[in-house]
Amino acid sequence: MPPVIRISDIAQYVGQEVTLQGWVYNRTDKGKLVFLLVRDGYGFAQCVAFKGDLPVELFDQVMRLPQESSVIITGSVRADQRAPGIPGGYEVGVKDLQVVQAAAEDYPMALKEHGVDFALDHRHLWIRMPSQWAILRVRTVVIRAIREWLDSHGFTHMDTPILTPAACEGTTTLFETPYFDEGMAYLAQSGQLYNEANIFAFGKVYCFGPTFRAEKSKTRRHLTEFWMVEPEAAFCDLDQLMEIEEQFVTHIVQTALRECQAELKSLGRDTSLLEQVAPPFPRISYDEALKMLEDIRAETEDPEQKELLAIEWGMDFGSPHETALTQRFSKPVFVYGYPTQVKAFYMEPWPGRPEVCKSVDLLAPEGYGEIIGGSERISSYELLLQRLHEHDLPVEAFQWYLDLRKYGSVPHSGFGLGVERTVSWITGIQHIRETIAYPRTIKRVYP
Repeated sequence: MPPVIRISDIAQYVGQEVTLQGWVYNRTDKGKLVFLLVRDGYGFAQCVAFKGDLPVELFDQVMRLPQESSVIITGSVRADQRAPGIPGGYEVGVKDLQVVQAAAEDYPMALKEHGVDFALDHRHLWIRMPSQWAILRVRTVVIRAIREWLDSHGFTHMDTPILTPAACEGTTTLFETPYFDEGMAYLAQSGQLYNEANIFAFGKVYCFGPTFRAEKSKTRRHLTEFWMVEPEAAFCDLDQLMEIEEQFVTHIVQTALRECQAELKSLGRDTSLLEQVAPPFPRISYDEALKMLEDIRAETEDPEQKELLAIEWGMDFGSPHETALTQRFSKPVFVYGYPTQVKAFYMEPWPGRPEVCKSVDLLAPEGYGEIIGGSERISSYELLLQRLHEHDLPVEAFQWYLDLRKYGSVPHSGFGLGVERTVSWITGIQHIRETIAYPRTIKRVYP
């Protein structure tokens, strides 16, 4: 019996007879020839049925196969640079075809233009299309690369709670739920606080899971449910943290370039800038970034752009500011030393400048903006208690967190990397909603 192969491995079987198990993505009839673009979950390959090679009844059935029919195809692999697919350049000459199920004729995601809302309503079918499939394949490799680097650099994976008793970064962006007799609980914004406890047992840790932010944002960079990896390290200052981040991100990008060539090519991604991603990354302070933005604003003649780029010291950067900054760099760029007032309560103040904290964001080039946010954490019990009061946070809910500053406190740092934003940048797509199988936004919780 011919071996059942994955389309991703088709190059290894040129000149051999193989079996493919998959679905008909597209069908083109040309008289005595029928071209089937077949997908199997690992790629897309052209299969060519010639009338003379098949029984008349079977050829007639092939000519009528609806899109998304499930099939088992046996035939010989041949190289042909004209053949479409992912990877392209190979096709299968059909010698036998078994129809597992002929799909219904009214397939909603037929091969024509569809509006975004329609496509999202049918996301369970949209993910079958080559572009969406390729994006999600890259996502899988990115996630594996994340774990691979952390696991091989001394970080211990820890699972942190999804239900938490208090906010990590701001009470206005919490999803809340009644929790038996304990009052309200909240879907986790971050596992960071728990990881800070974990480092005192394990030194270097990370958590990796879904994160929930009830932000009423409609930008192309925001979801209400997304995946974030959060490494945390003891005896680590801000400079050491940035070194970790640039090595980490470099590994992710280079792994995706190495293992996802076919997917990125199918998406039309220009990978020339991604190929330049390697340490060291440029580092600029918030003050320097502000001056750079002032210069960019002065250079532009577009009144609307001038208004979007208006900013004063003490304000956080929005998407237009991050986009403008990153267009001046070919690599990801660190912006460090943000104003204390725009960052979370747990960030260590800058020595001699209490109005500035030891925070750092990593901004991706090509206008993709922040993919990492991190900081050195406050290690003083008294200062942390003061910050809780200043942010009007319930001290009793954070008592366990305060304890960490009483029993062996050390300088420590950590960051969070958003998977969806990272995948968006690597794949070159414009909207984050396509980087997760079933996106959740303020207007969408179906399917």
